[in-house]
Amino acid sequence: MKLCGIEIKGSEAIIAVASLDGKVLSHVALSTKKIALDDDDDAAHVKLFAAQVAAFVRENSIDRIAIKKRSKKGEFAGGPTTFKIEGIFQLLDSCEVTLLSPQTINAQAKKHDFALPATLNKYQHEAYKAACSALMKS
Repeated sequence: MKLCGIEIKGSEAIIAVASLDGKVLSHVALSTKKIALDDDDDAAHVKLFAAQVAAFVRENSIDRIAIKKRSKKGEFAGGPTTFKIEGIFQLLDSCEVTLLSPQTINAQAKKHDFALPATLNKYQHEAYKAACSALMKS
């Protein structure tokens, strides 16, 4: 089973795909590592971002996505653009989207001791942990 983990930072969706074969987790290396929303005030850019996301999901046969949830209020609250990006992912017809809290991701990472493969860029670590957490929870 393949699952796409996403961490949303600023105006970018950082992507890492993990697969579970039996009890073995592995990173699925893809050329697309992030998708950026250039100007969230411009409808054309939002539509282009949505089209890029849909194409990515279709081309890589992704049927499940796990997004690292951002706080809605407080010091570490996500910005408005991040919630717009999250909504675009949740509107995908062909895909089941789950939001995972950072606490859940950290608990799963501690419980299952996810190894971070060398094929990942450092900025993809949280997205990969989200994917692994969702795979191990299911």
